[in-house]
This record gives sequence, C-alpha cells and structure tokens, in this order.
Amino acid sequence: MAKRFDPANIPPWPTLDLEGQLWADGKARVAGLDEAGRGALAGPLCGVAVVLPADDPDIPLKLFEVRDSKQLSAFDREKLAPLIRELALDFSIAWIEAAEIDAIGMARAGRKVFHLAVDSLRVKPDHILIDYFAVPKLNTPQTSLTKGDQRSLSIACASVLAKQARDARMIDLAEKYPAYFIAENKGYGSPDHIKAIQKLGLTDIHRKSFCEGLFQLSLF
Repeated sequence: MAKRFDPANIPPWPTLDLEGQLWADGKARVAGLDEAGRGALAGPLCGVAVVLPADDPDIPLKLFEVRDSKQLSAFDREKLAPLIRELALDFSIAWIEAAEIDAIGMARAGRKVFHLAVDSLRVKPDHILIDYFAVPKLNTPQTSLTKGDQRSLSIACASVLAKQARDARMIDLAEKYPAYFIAENKGYGSPDHIKAIQKLGLTDIHRKSFCEGLFQLSLF
C-alpha cells in the first residue's frame, strides 16, 4: 500500500517527474499499472500496464490531455485510448472474470490481474509504478503511489486504457443482458441495476460474492 501523501502536492495534471527520476537512474522501461472495475457488481476486473518511451521528450505534450480516467468523460477516454496505444513503447491488458473473482476474492484477483498485465508486456520493465497498491512477488522493483493516477503519466495512461477497455467490454455484454442496464451502469450498483438483480436474479457475469444482501435491500 502507498505511503501517505499530502494532497496539496498533487500536480495539476499527471507528469513524467517520477518516470524521469527512474530514467535518469538508468531504468529506461518504466511501467505504469492501474485497474478498472474493482467495485462493480458484474463484469470482469481489468488491469493494464503501460510503458512510455524514455527517449521521446515530446510525450508530455502529446499526451497532455491524459488525466486519471475518473476525471475524463467517456468521449475523452475514447479519443485518448488509441493515442496512448500508438505512442506507448508497450502496453498490455489483462482480465479476471467474475467467476474467478468469486472463487479467489478481490484481493487476490487484484494482485493476479497486475501480474498478468506485467507478464503480458513484450518488454520486461525495469521498474513499476502502481496506483496505491503494492503487488507482492512481481520480481520487479516497484513503487506504490497514493493518487498515482493523478501524479504519474504512465499510471494515468494505464487508468485510461483500463477504463476504456472495460467500458467497451461491458457495452458488448449489455446486448446479452439488456434488462440489467449494463451499458449505462457498466456493472456497478446503480439503483436500476440493483432492482433488476432483485427482480430477475443473477447472471453468469455477476459477482455473486458482491451481491450478497441485495435481495434483502428494498429499493422499490
């Protein structure tokens, strides 16, 4: 878990300051890691690793609009995701499905999805920057950062790719489960989603361990 950090020190936008320090120490391949879907009632957990090039001084300008994905609109994420994929030295997207989340728990699923994302990179990172969490047994030096997606451009890029990829996946799943409003809620616990669960029950994309107690909750 990340060390305490004074919110007053959060920059106005994500920078490459942290990456630059590592690059100066000879660690040319720095991967930013983030995930999306941790708190959802349905759908997979998505983990992403992004390695930005250390030899392009214009990367901060080219990716100036990138922010923590929660600070961007869906339109902005759709616009920025292809640019990030084009400019990154490498990136990877990994998934843990709902049934496995139920089987192993979110804590283990969160660690596993980061392992999968790192292992799927074509280039082996010299150092990893992670938003908030520490991931054991990565066999790569790592730094966990409070508000990392607002401080590190690499993590912010991973945040955007994770959110955009997972939203696209949920929109596709919505066609199979139209009664659950998945296209709108992306699997999170909106009132309409919870009412649908209470009325129709759970599907194979729901995390049953997350939905315990919803049938006793009255939203009608």
